[in-house]
Amino acid sequence: MSDHTPHTQVATAERTGNRATPNLIPHIIKGAKITSAERTGEVFNPATGQVTGSLPFADAATVAKAIDAAEAALPGWRAMGMAKRAGIMFRLQQIIAERKDELAALITAEHGKVLSDAAGEITRGLENVEFCAGVVQHMKGEFLEQAAGGIDVKQIRQPVGVVACITPFNFPAMVPLWMITTAIVAGNTVILKPSEKDPSAVNWIVEAFHEAGLPEGVLNLVHGDKETVDAILEEPRIKAVSFVGSTPIARSIYTRSAAAGKRVQALGGAKNHMVVMPDSDLDVAADAAISAGFGSAGERCMAISVIVAVGEIADELVAKIKERMISLKVGHGTDAASEMGPLITEAARDRVSKFVAEAEQNGATVVVDGREHGVPAEGFFTGPSLIDHVTPGMPVYEEEIFGPVLAVARVGSFAEAVQLINDNAFGNGTAIFTRDGRTAREFEFQIEVGMVGINVAIPVPIGAFSFGGWKDSLFGDTHMYGPESFNFYTRRKVVTSRWMLPSESQIELGFPTN
Repeated sequence: MSDHTPHTQVATAERTGNRATPNLIPHIIKGAKITSAERTGEVFNPATGQVTGSLPFADAATVAKAIDAAEAALPGWRAMGMAKRAGIMFRLQQIIAERKDELAALITAEHGKVLSDAAGEITRGLENVEFCAGVVQHMKGEFLEQAAGGIDVKQIRQPVGVVACITPFNFPAMVPLWMITTAIVAGNTVILKPSEKDPSAVNWIVEAFHEAGLPEGVLNLVHGDKETVDAILEEPRIKAVSFVGSTPIARSIYTRSAAAGKRVQALGGAKNHMVVMPDSDLDVAADAAISAGFGSAGERCMAISVIVAVGEIADELVAKIKERMISLKVGHGTDAASEMGPLITEAARDRVSKFVAEAEQNGATVVVDGREHGVPAEGFFTGPSLIDHVTPGMPVYEEEIFGPVLAVARVGSFAEAVQLINDNAFGNGTAIFTRDGRTAREFEFQIEVGMVGINVAIPVPIGAFSFGGWKDSLFGDTHMYGPESFNFYTRRKVVTSRWMLPSESQIELGFPTN
């Protein structure tokens, strides 16, 4: 999940004073809404290019205030019984499910993705809320009676403390629900810093948590940019950091947080390959390529960005993909006829256009140029692009574009396809389309990628498993949501106990044994 374009639309109160006042999107600290700030950011509707909101950017003092609230709430929240924590998750699930359309509308208004895609994001986020409602099962420890004569040993899980969650623009509801629900139900208190590009969905979720009965101070929301993130990373009272974004920033956050002694999981970028074998159904593969490449305008860390055509099928496969692309409807996310919305910012759109413009001079073939697709005149729109004869070393192959661009790489054999993927710096997700079980099993066995699909183009695990890649797609030891997330947000404590009579006591300087 990535964000390559810095959010530079920063305004002072002076600059915005001559225009109609946009919607104010506040911090929420200890349940109170705070809008005062020396610096503010503008929020855009990417379908129109118009400013729709303004939010304060938290400085170090505001971050410290949020941490004060989280620290004060920690003892009481940690002491709350598991059944009561589970009850809050059940109520939260009900609130979100009943008002899903309301939340989806906020996502579409600020991100631009079509409403059905926004609703799907919420559904996937709810999977983790439902998983966390089983906290009694997930937080159970282990016990061994009579480990040695009269000695019992138990292992228990305890919360880490105050933790920070830094979430990306491309899934403004799902990723926060992946992080904060597990952190909270495990007994931690949270500082949440969402993307400044589409923050309203997160404000809605924080208010839903409070409506569900979460005590004030357990979840605190601060908005901001790099300065805000720096304040979070430099704060010694924050014990763990979860992050999703681009690889350069993920690497930096991992390095800085680990050096400061914090627990850290930092999910970075991706360059997901989809292998199409000669025995596959090419119509099925073409449908999957379109769905996985252009859903949410390609702004997904699990989007397919490279089609690996094996053998002699490349020309036919490219023709089938091209045929489907031409009829794609690009438009406002609120239009039921739209299949793909705009990019998140003008800079993101221009970056995608630059990759397409330079592809041919780098030796590739532009089969479909998205800049020529019929799109609305206003807003940050571009059409889907298809680029053939892409090879390693080309920028369109090496870099995470994070937009509606499908590249096609041609290889002669299954072994070459596996090598191509394993040589890539990223290892987030991959897929293979084949009708042969042996080929599928070999792919699963050999591929060096964290999430693998067999005839499934976007292999995002269900909530009972965990999400995460390999190589430059993940910095840290644990994946996100599901079982591994409980490992991240808790520490293990081993207690060895013995109850003996005074007459059994003696001095023994040797190392204890069984």
